[in-house]
Amino acid sequence: MIPYGRQEITESDIEEVVEVLKSTHLTQGPAVPKFEQAVLRYCNAKYAVATNSATSSLHIACLALGLGSGDWLWTSPNTFVASANCGIYCGSKIDFVDIDQYTYNLCVKSLEKKLKVAEQNGTLPKVLVPVHFSGQPCDMKAIHELSKKYGFQIIEDASHAIGAKYLNEPVGNCRYSDITVFSFHPVKIVTSGEGGMAVTNNGRLAEKMALLRSHGITRTPSLMTKPMEGSWYYQQVDLGFNYRMTDLQGALGASQMERLEQYVTRRNQLARRYDRLLADLPIVKPWQQKDSYSAFHLYVIRLKTNEITPSHLEVFEALRAKGIIVNLHYIPVHTQPYYQKKGFNIGDFPEAEAYYSEAISIPMFPTLTYEEQDFVVEALKEAMAL
Repeated sequence: MIPYGRQEITESDIEEVVEVLKSTHLTQGPAVPKFEQAVLRYCNAKYAVATNSATSSLHIACLALGLGSGDWLWTSPNTFVASANCGIYCGSKIDFVDIDQYTYNLCVKSLEKKLKVAEQNGTLPKVLVPVHFSGQPCDMKAIHELSKKYGFQIIEDASHAIGAKYLNEPVGNCRYSDITVFSFHPVKIVTSGEGGMAVTNNGRLAEKMALLRSHGITRTPSLMTKPMEGSWYYQQVDLGFNYRMTDLQGALGASQMERLEQYVTRRNQLARRYDRLLADLPIVKPWQQKDSYSAFHLYVIRLKTNEITPSHLEVFEALRAKGIIVNLHYIPVHTQPYYQKKGFNIGDFPEAEAYYSEAISIPMFPTLTYEEQDFVVEALKEAMAL
């Protein structure tokens, strides 16, 4: 069995987690701040707030930016549902911007066109969530320029993109956004077992997110509405959540961060080798922008279905039948039943739908061997010749 993604857990990872198990802090100890600092050092950002999932990070990021009832959040339809659901959690309205036909990221031209119409209709977004799909950064400089013109705030959903670079700078530096969110789910580039993190250069936003991840409770005197009554005293000053990351997760994440560059380098090597091996097949390989360096969380191919006899589904199932556990990232969010009840329809975002009808995520992870990669390619050739 060759999965589309797989984590690597080393002895050093295990040792770090065992050290926490032997300590007096299983939940809120020194390991989580250590993990946060490791990410900050890599990204060149100022503040980090670790949480129990990227979904939680997206939620508190939206709340910190003041998203609420009557506001609009826009994102890409080619993403996991969490990128849109985070706005629903805040009571906001959701809309999508169709994707670029080459990068599969949110299309800047479509965004600009939609913003012009929204300005006339009074429906401009308060928050935009561009998603760095498969590890390739969006055109953040162009998006940031539009944010200055139209007044929206930006949360980069970089769940796929820790270790990626944009304009020779690490994703997560927040040069072109208010907040960046990372995921540390087991199939992501580095893992903490499960977990997320929001990074920002804005101290006020960081303070708000830190408050919201822990029930809205604080022991910081400057945040309290009444004087402290003793060293035991705390106050709930906001409605927060139990979104905290444990020290067990923090220890694993900090250990994995030591191999981040190694992992991303290996993913890029495998991607270049796939490019060569797949060069003559009737597929579209991942296209890379010249100003970005992908983390290659995913390697997504698109079948040229007009040039092969088997259908998209037949190729997908043939690969799985050979023990290659391919996947499809993603079913367009606007086609999900929940969002169709909100008024979205098939045909609303045709580029995302065309992509979905042809895409397959084939195995991509650092411990993938060349022999396994060769097997995947040969199986793909056979599947397309059914």
